[in-house]
Amino acid sequence: MSAPAVAPGAPIASAGLLSPQFAFRLALVVFAVLGAYVLFSFDQHGISNDEEVQHVYGRLLLDFYASGFADRSAFAYKNLYLYGGLFDLIAAALERIVPLNVWDLRHLLSAGFGVLGLAGTWLLARLLLGEAAGLVALVLLALTGAWSGAMFTHTKDVPFATTMVWSLYFTTRFAARLPAVKAGDLVGLGIAIGCAFGLRVGAVFAVFYLGVAVLAAAWLNGEDLRGRLAVLRRAVLALLPAAALAFALLGLFWPWAVQSGGNLVKAMTTFSRFSFELYTILDGAVMKNGDVPGRYLASYLLVRLPELFLLGIALAALSGLRVLPGLFASAPARAQALRWLPVTLAAAFPLAYTLLAAPPLYNGIRHFTFLLPPLAVLAAAGLVATAARASRWPKARLAAVAGCGLLAATHLLTLVRLHPYEYVAYNGFTGGLRGTEGRWEQDYWGDALREAAGLLNVYVAAEGVAPRIWTVAVCAESVQGTAWLASGLEVTRDWRAADFFLSPTHMDCDTAVKGKIIGEISREGVALAVVRDRRMLVGADREPRPPQ
Repeated sequence: MSAPAVAPGAPIASAGLLSPQFAFRLALVVFAVLGAYVLFSFDQHGISNDEEVQHVYGRLLLDFYASGFADRSAFAYKNLYLYGGLFDLIAAALERIVPLNVWDLRHLLSAGFGVLGLAGTWLLARLLLGEAAGLVALVLLALTGAWSGAMFTHTKDVPFATTMVWSLYFTTRFAARLPAVKAGDLVGLGIAIGCAFGLRVGAVFAVFYLGVAVLAAAWLNGEDLRGRLAVLRRAVLALLPAAALAFALLGLFWPWAVQSGGNLVKAMTTFSRFSFELYTILDGAVMKNGDVPGRYLASYLLVRLPELFLLGIALAALSGLRVLPGLFASAPARAQALRWLPVTLAAAFPLAYTLLAAPPLYNGIRHFTFLLPPLAVLAAAGLVATAARASRWPKARLAAVAGCGLLAATHLLTLVRLHPYEYVAYNGFTGGLRGTEGRWEQDYWGDALREAAGLLNVYVAAEGVAPRIWTVAVCAESVQGTAWLASGLEVTRDWRAADFFLSPTHMDCDTAVKGKIIGEISREGVALAVVRDRRMLVGADREPRPPQ
């Protein structure tokens, strides 16, 4: 790849901080490190709560195609038909040919999507503000545990976010070039949006961003109504092949959606009011997921994003306010703003929607992971633009850059200490992971259960030959224990009779039964999962109680 032809971020390079060539090489080094991190880490993660049903759905979709469309079990399996099956279909197909534990295979595949999302974020920031911004956006997103830690186990959220940032990249290219059109942009749009719909109906956001960007481009590129309509007509006609490609991919990965004209609408309306008996926690207040306030997502972003990330967003907001008056007086300024319209919409619109509509939410920012790439691009722009404007104070700027580097190093150190549970990282505003106890969601996916099961295996093996098969209750889906327990240990749903108990500490599930704690998975002094020995308990002590 080469640096973009237009790089408004060049002032920072000319000021002597970072040349475009060096920033590009550094980005490649970051990708190499990320690749090594993925290969080192993918087989250290537990199974998420939804992963078994998702993989079954993928297998059923594969059966649908293998049977010549005769086996329609996929469309009657729970409510999974409301989701696209792109990831699960690929995982189910790879399962048949790759000699790897299926859960590790899924986590490796998901991490691959995560790296692609990092690449899309890097490219989008390069496109908008040059190499330095691309590097900063890449580093910011990589230092965000809600992305780099989540990309192994969030097998719908991260792939969806990846397709969304790539659709944003091609939307920006397409709108900025109008009335000129390039085939590569159309192919990219079709693939990205089609794959996004192949995962979630939330891809309608991508269509909305594209539509607004095209309307804005038509308005700016026409001198009068006739000229604007001509640009709009050209754009719509050019997008028809992209729409056909997107629809074909939608049909391939989400066949239920194209079996009836109203199925997409049904999926959208279902998820807009989707609520069930599940609890979440917001700054110490426990509530049903359908009762969360509009500030839920914004609050979690404020405590989950690294401080350097938040600083960049604040600086980007200030930069936006600074240039806003020029939009009303300068045509070139409006043309430049057009390039930033899609990413600004992508960062602001979903957040505004949650603030106003207060939809059912849980697991913190998980369902809005697709916000992280555009936010990273804006944060990088804020940091880079501020550094460029500060060139008149070289010593102060150098000190500020050094401070940012030190802050980034502390974020990296936090992730290292949390490994492999980087996805539970919180910033200093809540006191880090230590400050989340009883206040914020922690290991909601039960990632630490794999390591906890390993502790139980070692404990039982040290006792010698067991007189019988020991039973294990798991405060999670059964497969989250079964997959990692040794022979001689069997998962049971009878918590009262269970000999052992495996549980994440999330939402106090570890206190649901009594028993001697014989193993604990902790990070930064915070227990993420526990193992209890209940064999000595009798009578009422064996009775489970609801989590507190």
